[in-house]
Order: sequence, then structure tokens, then C-alpha cells
Amino acid sequence: MSHNPRRLRRAGVVAAATIAVGIAAVPMANAGDRGSTLNRVQGYRHGVVHYLGLPGLPIIGNLNNLSYGGGNSGVGVTTGSPKVYLVFWGSQWGTAGTDANGNTTLSGDPKSTAPRLQSFFKGLGTNNEGWSKVMAQYCEGVAAGAQTCPAGAPHVGYPTGGALAGVWVDNSAATPGQATADQLAQEAIKAAGHFGNTTAASNRNAQYAILSPTGTHPDGYNTTSSTWCAWHDWTGDFNVTSPYGGIAFANDPYIPDTGSSCGANFVNPGAAGEIDGVTIVDGHEYSEVITDQFPAGGWTDLQGEENADKCAWISSGQGASTNITLSTGSFPVQSTWANDFNNGQGGCEITHA
Repeated sequence: MSHNPRRLRRAGVVAAATIAVGIAAVPMANAGDRGSTLNRVQGYRHGVVHYLGLPGLPIIGNLNNLSYGGGNSGVGVTTGSPKVYLVFWGSQWGTAGTDANGNTTLSGDPKSTAPRLQSFFKGLGTNNEGWSKVMAQYCEGVAAGAQTCPAGAPHVGYPTGGALAGVWVDNSAATPGQATADQLAQEAIKAAGHFGNTTAASNRNAQYAILSPTGTHPDGYNTTSSTWCAWHDWTGDFNVTSPYGGIAFANDPYIPDTGSSCGANFVNPGAAGEIDGVTIVDGHEYSEVITDQFPAGGWTDLQGEENADKCAWISSGQGASTNITLSTGSFPVQSTWANDFNNGQGGCEITHA
């Protein structure tokens, strides 16, 4: 499935919602990516990034700000410095090497997504970048339904000096051609053990990006029945047993396989922009894990959408996807929802004070 990467997302959807509800909609938000629509059916796939151009849910002014879900198994948000573990799952990733920047390279990675992701997560929290500060306004330890956070509440942590905590190429076997959701969850548990995170405390601020190789279809990705790019959840939603406490993870397939449907050239032109979707989509999931670590105990709106769902695929105006400059390079990202934007009306922001 292919879409024009420069098209505006669902022009007219917000206006229609304004007529139906009779409330002024926030103009910069456009429509969300419908993650919650699928969540209500599946019970997992939280924070789904749907294909560019699909219809979204309307955003209805400050009635649709994010509110706190009360926590899940005692966990609401990532309160320490976020730790991201990249798991390149399967022998199909090929032979590992190292580039000039110390990043792992893989012979089965035709678009060089592995070093790109490593540089991105290494760079978060450097150059005083403000993208991560948008998420840092959210917290836990407040009443369910709260839409603001007092200064003393445990807030989402800032990834000072980088969020990347580890890289593992799990080439012990080939990844299934179409891994089930339970198999993805089991791989996250296996990764926690590999990295020595064998207690609930060691996984408290951790998330595992389960990265499948090109040509595979984890949970049905890039098949005729699929119209999504990635999702996240935690092990408590699956038929698996974690001896290491609850584990947050993302299903991050090989994003270039879907071309413009999952963000190729959404921000940057030419060959360099062919992998725009890698940091846009995987950054989307990262930002949602830290604000809703064990879904849906963290921050969601009235429709179940998370902070990045509400701001996916905005191509112009307030909240448009753009490049951010980190110490490790320039990377395209999408905006995420800020309750405190526009005097508490809410909106999509790329950067925050």
C-alpha cells in the first residue's frame, strides 16, 4: 500500500468533529492514527502507528487532553532515565560488524537501519534537545483522571546523555516469517535475561525494541490484512510468563519494507529520506512507552489514544514532523501531544521548554 508522503493527514476530519460536537477543535492536531480503535479489538497493539493517509480519530479541544490511567501493576510512566535496548531478532540480520561511530552494522540490513537507530537513541538527551522534554511533563503518583502533574510527582525521566542501554543481535535462530504477538513478548523476556535485567527493579525504566529483519511479517506486518507500522505493549498482556517482572517492549518491524506508507521521504527527499520512517515510527513507540509503560495505566485521551498517536503524520503547520539535531546527527521525528500547550488546551509539539 502506498500513499503520497507529503499529503496532509485527513483534511476536514477535525472540522467534521467540530460540527458534530459543537466544540472548537485544536487546529494544529489534525487526526490521530487510530491506535485505540484497534486496541479495543485486539487487547494489545497499543500506540499503533497506522499507514500514512488512513482516517484518524478527531481531536476535540481540551476535552481530549491526556489523562492519567491510575497505573497498571503499580507502573504508570518511566520515571528514571529511559533505557532502550535494541534487539535485532533473527539470523536473517546476517553478519555483524562495527562502523566508524562504534555502531553495530548488519549484512542483512539493506537500508542500514541498525546504525541509524543506534545513533538516534545514543543522541537523545544530548544538545539539550527539547523533543524529550515534551514527554517529561507527564507523571505518575496522581489520581486517575488527572490531566496535570504537580512539581513533586515522579515525572517521566529525561534521557540525559543518551537513551541507548544495549544492543543485541539474537542470531541463535531464524526469526519466524510471521511471528505471533506472544513470540514477540517472549523475545523481550529473553532479551531482558540476556542483558542481565533479571528483576522487576532492573526493568522499571527499561524498554526493549524487538526489531525484525527485512522480509518478515511480525504479527502480520506488511501483509494484505495489515495497515500499520509498529506498536508497543507489556508482557502482562500476553500468554507468557516473565520471571523478571513486567517488561515493556515494542514490535518494530523492518520499516523500509512498507515505503511511504510508513514514512519514507516524509521529511527528507532523496535516498537519505528513504529511512525517515525508521526514527519517526520507532521514536513514536519509544515516546509512548515512557508515558504509558504498562498500557493503559499511563497517559491516554478519552478515546484511548496515547501522546504520539494524536500527532502522527502531520506534514505542515504546528506539530509537523521535522528533523531534530542531536550530538550524533540529524534525525526526523514526529511531534507528541503536550497537555500544557496553548494555555492547557493541548496540542502537538516537537520541542518543549
